[in-house]
Amino acid sequence: MSIRLLVCDDHEVIRTGLVTLLAGTDIEIIAEAANGKEAVEQAEKHHPDVVLLDIRMPDGDGLATLEKLRVKVPECKVVMLSTYDNPTYIARAVALGASDYVLKGSAREAIIATITAAAEGESPSRSGELRRVAGAMKIRQVLDDDEVPLTQRETQVLRHVALGLSNKEIGRSLEISVETVKEHVQNILRKIAVSDRTQAAVWAVRRGLV
Repeated sequence: MSIRLLVCDDHEVIRTGLVTLLAGTDIEIIAEAANGKEAVEQAEKHHPDVVLLDIRMPDGDGLATLEKLRVKVPECKVVMLSTYDNPTYIARAVALGASDYVLKGSAREAIIATITAAAEGESPSRSGELRRVAGAMKIRQVLDDDEVPLTQRETQVLRHVALGLSNKEIGRSLEISVETVKEHVQNILRKIAVSDRTQAAVWAVRRGLV
């Protein structure tokens, strides 16, 4: 049985490329959209199994469209499509209910595997970017409800981490040394019980810090 896919990207060349890329697979593109408004309309009309949704579009944020899709067509799985391996984008995609997050530069097999896993309701595919945070998300619920004692400086550093800045960039922004930034980051990861910066970004987004 084929997977019914709605593709939303503001670049026609990307949409055309995906048609070619998915030809001969079990994934059938049943509709296309060039912006968020069209994506919601097409999803309500066709009820696809999966929506492949560009995260950045001129008429508005793909993440805002994700939020609308989760309300209007909750049965549809949504996979975010992006050029950017950005922890804030990944974190917000997780927090808003995306099934996975795949990069435009990914191999054909990886894109197919990600869409297929989403359609079948599986956890994020091995190739999808959300794999890095999926496990942590399942065990974060209890901690998310508790107040975690971050200092004011640690909160500032965490906000910068969630925006995808490097230690050097954070140091420059806050006028502190890279070594001090590293120390703050290690303290933050320990206090909120996560293992890497992307998981920390997820935590920050869910707490409304960014």
